[in-house]
Amino acid sequence: MGVIVQSREGKNCLLVKGAVENVLERSAFLQLKDGSIVEMDHRSREILHTKLNSMSSKALRCLGLAYKEALGEFSTYDGEKHPAHGKLLDPANYATIESDLIFVGMVGLRDPPREEVKGAINDCRDAGIRVIVITGDNKNTAEAICREIGVFYDGEDISRKSFIGKDFLALSIDQRCRILSGSGGCVFSRAEPRHKQEIVRMLKDAGEVVAMTGDGVNDAPALKLADIGIAMGIAGTEVAKEAADMILADDNFSTIVSAVAEGRSIYNNMKAFIRYMISSNFGEVASIFLTAALGMPEGLIPVQLLWVNLVTDGPPATALGFNPPDLDIMKKPPRRSDDKLINAWVFFRYLVIGLYVGVATVGIFALWYTQDSFLGIDLSGDGHSLVSFSQLTKWGECPSWEGFKVEPFTAGSKTFFFDNNPCDYFTTGKVKATTLSLSVLVAIEMFNSLNALSEDGSLLVMPPWVNPWLLLAMSISFGLHFLILYVPFLAKTFGIVPLSLNEWILVLVVSLPVILIDEVLKFFGRRMAEAERRSRKLKYA
Repeated sequence: MGVIVQSREGKNCLLVKGAVENVLERSAFLQLKDGSIVEMDHRSREILHTKLNSMSSKALRCLGLAYKEALGEFSTYDGEKHPAHGKLLDPANYATIESDLIFVGMVGLRDPPREEVKGAINDCRDAGIRVIVITGDNKNTAEAICREIGVFYDGEDISRKSFIGKDFLALSIDQRCRILSGSGGCVFSRAEPRHKQEIVRMLKDAGEVVAMTGDGVNDAPALKLADIGIAMGIAGTEVAKEAADMILADDNFSTIVSAVAEGRSIYNNMKAFIRYMISSNFGEVASIFLTAALGMPEGLIPVQLLWVNLVTDGPPATALGFNPPDLDIMKKPPRRSDDKLINAWVFFRYLVIGLYVGVATVGIFALWYTQDSFLGIDLSGDGHSLVSFSQLTKWGECPSWEGFKVEPFTAGSKTFFFDNNPCDYFTTGKVKATTLSLSVLVAIEMFNSLNALSEDGSLLVMPPWVNPWLLLAMSISFGLHFLILYVPFLAKTFGIVPLSLNEWILVLVVSLPVILIDEVLKFFGRRMAEAERRSRKLKYA
């Protein structure tokens, strides 16, 4: 920056400040401590450069200061009406005007990074996010600041990670691509606007998702080009804010990292909702398919399935949107923009859980018909008759069975008799078995919602009470189920009957294993994720 000012004596003088190296290049003279002016020789330049390197290595942002009194035609410059004003409108003339300067000295400005920045940089590294610094500062200053904030480790070899902007663009395209595709942080110093644009463009061409921060007018083109342009809300210019996709209200880098964590949490909660709904619905489909494939009586009627899908599943699915972030959410590698929402592993998990839901729902239906006890739980209290599994799967042949008789059984306050037609035992008499199937379906889906608290996190690490809304939703769903079970006219509408204590214990015994199954699947999921993290760390090292 250069300005023409007028001294008290009325004499014009050009005052210049800027990057020390650039100011030195345009300086022909040196003002000494006693005020005398001498010609700038090679030794003087070396001493000044040594001092600059010393100050820059201490993370000081250095400015060179110079002036010029012999201004020629600008000696009488007094404003826009001056004949020489036209030359000031053309930047190509600046180097000539700002020549033969008298170098006065340099100053080092200390702009300490915020305390939380180093921790945010470490979070980025753990999360697989590369931090690349592009700055107009001196190379030594930029390197010292990057070491201070954790972009580089102490003692790390940064010979292929730190470049002056023009030197980087002077490299071949292959060399530039190799540098940008490497791991870990990078810093580009003395960068010009076109350097920033080129770096952003190359990263995008390599398939990276690029977030660019900036505050000045010269940052606007790169902000516009980036996938996510982030302008500073306090120090940012209006031009930068207009070009950006997002404005950082507090100008704090750690806020960006927090936003990444929040975004990952929102995405995970969306996946939790999908995982819960798909696995539950798959279980219902598996139940219907298994019933038909085995030839058993229909276990669930349409109105019951509608009740489960529209009412019982709704509250837990909604509450999953309030899941807190996983404890290791910022230790997982980022997903690519073209990653599938449902990959092979996730689909396999849906399949396993869905199959268990189907098997449990059909299995308890068959248990009631074929067993008088299960795991020590007595099921004979209602007095119902037992049939073989073969008879259950061939119930359509019942009219041809000789001597087939069925004893009456009680369900709640009602007793079912089959004196006229014993084969009704598989139609109207299936009401207790159907109630058990429906209750297992509801209970198992409630427990499955606990599985959806975290994609890979165990319930031992993220217990159910981390999301109190989910516990409330489960209570509402169970309450609605109890309502249709124990209010007589609702029970009649849904074709179900009240259950005894032993029958509820059986429902819980059959339903709870869904948690254990998903815990095992989560364990293998964590192992795979850990292997991927180790691979990424080895690459970084």
